[in-house]
Amino acid sequence: MRSTSTPSPDKAAKHATAQPGPPDAIALLTADHEHVKDLFAQYDKLGERALVSKKKLANEICLELSKHATAEEEIFYPAVRAAGGDNADLIDEATVEHASAKSLIAQILDMDASDALFDAKVKVLSEQIEHHVGEEEGDIFPKARKAKLDLAALAEAIAARKEQIGIADAH
Repeated sequence: MRSTSTPSPDKAAKHATAQPGPPDAIALLTADHEHVKDLFAQYDKLGERALVSKKKLANEICLELSKHATAEEEIFYPAVRAAGGDNADLIDEATVEHASAKSLIAQILDMDASDALFDAKVKVLSEQIEHHVGEEEGDIFPKARKAKLDLAALAEAIAARKEQIGIADAH
């Protein structure tokens, strides 16, 4: 007999992103987190000599993170901040974490995969993003839901903004 329980948040987010048009902003951003996590896992599986693949995958990671961070900073974070409460400190911290990630992203984009510290910088970026995602999903996203923001409208704006961003903007 099949269970009729509701899907887990992860499954719900993946299901929501499969629908035409953007889902709510939190599902969209969570799907971004999962996508980048998968890209980092692919990078980790590459061998020492897979330099072309490493550079290509690192560039993709950097682009995806840049698009995500820009959309969050320009659209999602201001909406959460405007909702009030104790959100300002969380948004300030997240913004500083983005700045740190952007610094590493710029360094990685300027490097060749054969350069000393390339793998180390990608690994540190992965660890920073893992920490940041934990705080967003554990603290910021629940507060955004509680604030009753128009998450569908935010999702549309975020998706549109991400479409506008290219690799040149990542620098």
